[in-house]
Amino acid sequence: MPEPSSSAPTPATPTENAVAAFFDLDKTIIASSSALAFSKPLLREGLINRRAALRSAYAQLVFSLAGADEDKTERMRAEVSALCAGWDVAQVSAIVRETLHDVVDPLVYVEATELIAKHRADGHDVIVLSATGEEVVAPVAEMLGATRSVATRMQIVDGCYSGEVDFYCYGENKAVAAKQLATTYGYNLAECFAYTDSSTDIPLLEVVGHPYAVNPDKLLRREAAERDWPVLTFERPMSLRSRIPSRSAGLVALGVGVGAVAAGATWYGLSRRRRSK
Repeated sequence: MPEPSSSAPTPATPTENAVAAFFDLDKTIIASSSALAFSKPLLREGLINRRAALRSAYAQLVFSLAGADEDKTERMRAEVSALCAGWDVAQVSAIVRETLHDVVDPLVYVEATELIAKHRADGHDVIVLSATGEEVVAPVAEMLGATRSVATRMQIVDGCYSGEVDFYCYGENKAVAAKQLATTYGYNLAECFAYTDSSTDIPLLEVVGHPYAVNPDKLLRREAAERDWPVLTFERPMSLRSRIPSRSAGLVALGVGVGAVAAGATWYGLSRRRRSK
């Protein structure tokens, strides 16, 4: 399994006992699927057809209701990898840049932005960990003021996506990413924080000293109760532009490197469990 890579450069001298706050993206920072939301612009630009878009939406519904075991996850990952094969990196990146604000802005939780701001004020690094592709996660993380991000990376050959996955930032791999970041940047995991809505991220919650369940699915809510993990409720989506200054120039300059937007649209359902009402 290839190792995760951060969207930010490694400092020359890591700070010992530094603190990080790790955030999941979908249903934790934003009120929906960051990747599924891009199905419409991908459809409009001809990268996917209506059948693929409908299948992605259907997959989200099925897996959010029924959950996803390892076999289902692997089958869906293979399917979406094949879907992305041959896509032009530059075209996908342009679609994301041009539609990012319209797609993501209305979805951001006020509570998440306030919590991120508090961690930054406390001198903590803020890191977004997401199964969605880097081309979505990196710009969103930058707009939120996060220090860095780690996301799913697809292999690129001659400017196109090969259909192979270099790193799948899902489940246990999020814990792997957190541990590697701790080694690289000197984080003391016992002092670090993690926030997520999904039971698939329990491995991440287990490696930090301050785990939080945010809008938890049924399995995570039960696990949080058994382990006495705090449960947070985020319920106020808002426009990102109304709270965070525009960084359009910075977004255009980003070298987004993965073509997993539509892949994430399907993968999204794999990482969600049935919600408790």
